[in-house]
Amino acid sequence: MERDKLVYMANQIAKFFESAKEGARSKGVADHINKFWEPRMRTQLFERVEGGRTEGMHALVLEAMSAIRRPEAPSGAPNQDDPSLV
Repeated sequence: MERDKLVYMANQIAKFFESAKEGARSKGVADHINKFWEPRMRTQLFERVEGGRTEGMHALVLEAMSAIRRPEAPSGAPNQDDPSLV
């Protein structure tokens, strides 16, 4: 998916949840992304945030990142955390 469209979609979700109660805002964003975004989209979101490319991203999206489920790497794909790959 095009990166800018991904940010646009995440921001739309965040804007929807802006009117929720204080404690439910970022949880709502994370719940929606976990339920409705396919693993590839969530992977791209993590890559973008971890790469420091958060410009234009709504603060609620960034706040929700800790509650968004990271997709598992496909079997046979190298594990990024494997020390032997360094």
